[in-house]
Amino acid sequence: MEFKHIPIMVSQCLDGLNIKKNGVYVDATLGGAGHSSKIADILDKDGILIGIDKDLDAIQASKIRLKDKVCKVILIKDDFKNIKQILKDLEIKKVDGILADLGVSSYQIDEASRGFSYMKDGDLDMRMDKNSVLDAKKVVNNYSEKELTRIFYEYGEEKYSKSIAKKIVEYRKIKPIATTLELRQIVEQSIPNVVIKKNGAGVSKKVFQSIRIEVNNELGSLRDLLDDFIDVLKPKGRICIITFHSLEDRLVKNKFNLESRDCICDKSLPICVCNHKATIKLITKKPITPNEREIKENPRSSSSKLRIAEKI
Repeated sequence: MEFKHIPIMVSQCLDGLNIKKNGVYVDATLGGAGHSSKIADILDKDGILIGIDKDLDAIQASKIRLKDKVCKVILIKDDFKNIKQILKDLEIKKVDGILADLGVSSYQIDEASRGFSYMKDGDLDMRMDKNSVLDAKKVVNNYSEKELTRIFYEYGEEKYSKSIAKKIVEYRKIKPIATTLELRQIVEQSIPNVVIKKNGAGVSKKVFQSIRIEVNNELGSLRDLLDDFIDVLKPKGRICIITFHSLEDRLVKNKFNLESRDCICDKSLPICVCNHKATIKLITKKPITPNEREIKENPRSSSSKLRIAEKI
C-alpha cells in the first residue's frame, strides 16, 4: 500500500513558519512528506529540510518524493523527542522553524496490518516504530484492569473506562485478544446500546486512541519537544504544532502561554519573585482550524488545531 497522507492546513503552516529560502527547517512528523514537500519547494540550494519520523515506511516513501528538491534534504528515522540530539549529530546548532503534525497518518490508519483502525480487521499492533517492543496486543493482554481504566480515562477521556477495562480482563481469561475487531467487539459489549446506536463503530475511537497514545508514548514525546524547541530555534524562529485532541492541545497551549509571559508568579504575590522572562511570542492567540472546504475534502482534519509561536 502506498504511503498516502493528506497534509492539513498547508498554507496556514507555510505562512506560520515564515519560511526563508536559505533557512533550516525541521518537519518533526515527516509522514508522507505532504508538508515537507511544500516547505522544500520554497527553499533554495542553500536551504536545509530535516525530516524526522519513527516509521520507516514514511522515511522510504518521503525519500522518493523529495529526491528532486533543490534544497538539501536530510531524513532521520527517530522520535522527535530527540530533536536536540538529532541536530547535535548533524552539527546544526539552531534552526529557523519546526513543524509538528501530531497524531497518526492516513496511511497508518488505512493499512489494516498496522492495527490502528477499529474499522478494519488486523493484528493489534499500533506501533509507529515497528521495532518498538511495546505493541497494542501487550497493552490489552498484559495491563491490569486498573492500568487499562487509567489510560482509557486519561488518554481517551472515555466515560465507560471501568466497564471496558473489566470486560477486556474477563475476555482475555478465555483467550488472548489478538485483533482490532475483537477489541472493538469487546468495547461495544461494554457500552449501553443507546450509545452504540447513536455513534456506531465510533464508540471504539477513544479506546483505540488511548492504546495508540500509550504504545507510542505520544504525550511523553510531545512534552519533550515542548521542553526543547526554544533551545533549538534561532531568534525569530517559529514552531507550528497541529494537534488532534484536547490532551495534545492543552499541553501545547499551556506551554506556549507559560513561555510567552514575563512573570509566572502566583497572582496573590504583591511583587514578582520568579524572574521568569518570556522566551516566545504567540503568533496565534487562538488556534487556527481548517475551513469547511478542507473538512469536507478531508474529514480527518475536522478536529485539528494549529498553534504557532515565535522565539524572541
